[in-house]
Amino acid sequence: MIGVQNRTAKILLTGYIALFIWAGISPYSRATWYAENIPIVLIAISLVVLYMRGFVFSPAAYVLMSVLLYLHTIGGHYTFERVPFGFVTNLFGFHRNHFDRVGHFSVGFYAFAIAEALVRTKAVRSRVVLFLFPIFAIGFVAMGYELIEWWYAAADGGASGAEFLGSQGDIWDAQKDMLADTLGAILATVVFFAAGRAGSRYKA
Repeated sequence: MIGVQNRTAKILLTGYIALFIWAGISPYSRATWYAENIPIVLIAISLVVLYMRGFVFSPAAYVLMSVLLYLHTIGGHYTFERVPFGFVTNLFGFHRNHFDRVGHFSVGFYAFAIAEALVRTKAVRSRVVLFLFPIFAIGFVAMGYELIEWWYAAADGGASGAEFLGSQGDIWDAQKDMLADTLGAILATVVFFAAGRAGSRYKA
């Protein structure tokens, strides 16, 4: 099992590095590329550091966590508003590019890894807390990131700030993004429990 975990992590990291190199070549906006990629690179580095220190997640957790890394890297290259996602927009008759919503939904997938870490470290004793904590943690991160986006957009201004904010004219964009993050977290946590990863040693 450890071999599968190691192989999955290395393959996904290699894919991310290749995608990062491609996305760094002639992005639509270099300033936006930096702003979008800095937090994602920090996440990738954190996962590598944990791996090197012996905290290896399951293959499922790595796959789920890689979705955000890949999608956000693509969004940083084009800017989220300009990612070639027209087939979905046309299919459902949307009036905006919803690639960013998909990216936000994938943020919630980290709830799976959070729950896995809680089980491994025996940090909680209640199944209710094990279920709710990852969701609340993602919700908190989602709120914090929206504040960072607002701060950057207000401080930088101009096209770069607007592209990083990515509201596309929707005044409720921040709230919808946070909802997408939270719904992704709920799904990931439900999958974690449905897969039997929580075990049976927890109290109700």
